[in-house]
Amino acid sequence: MATRMRLVDDGTSAPDTLLTPAEVAAMFRVDPKTVTRWAKQGKLTSIRTLGSHRRYYAAEVQALLRGSQS
Repeated sequence: MATRMRLVDDGTSAPDTLLTPAEVAAMFRVDPKTVTRWAKQGKLTSIRTLGSHRRYYAAEVQALLRGSQS
């Protein structure tokens, strides 16, 4: 799990945790390739590291997880 800083509306910065495909897959109990497919379909936002690896925002993943449990 990595953390990066993002600018918040009030001008301050807040930590934004990034998750790997494997971490997201474990949360949803799916294969990591499914998580990548979701990103390609636009269901989940991903960013790329300098090494071209996908990372996902933990807050967005948690929101999606809460929505899927409803």
